[in-house]
Amino acid sequence: MQNFRYLENVTTLKLDAETCISCGMCEIVCPHSVFKVDNPKARIVDRDACMECGACAANCPTAAISVTPGVGCASYIIQTWIRGKDAVIKCC
Repeated sequence: MQNFRYLENVTTLKLDAETCISCGMCEIVCPHSVFKVDNPKARIVDRDACMECGACAANCPTAAISVTPGVGCASYIIQTWIRGKDAVIKCC
């Protein structure tokens, strides 16, 4: 998955570090390793890897994470897999 990227700077992902309790659920459930928990709160380490699935927000016990699932270009990554990056129809 490292070679497949979404469009840059389009994700709706937001993290409120003040509300974070460092439970680590975001890091556990994120399929693309967008989060890292250290120092002592969660932080976003790869925002553009977010596919806006909503798993992080759904599993955050304090609602420190918000994301609008499906707003970004999930189709972009699927097209990249199927057609290759140069043949992708940009949707955003």
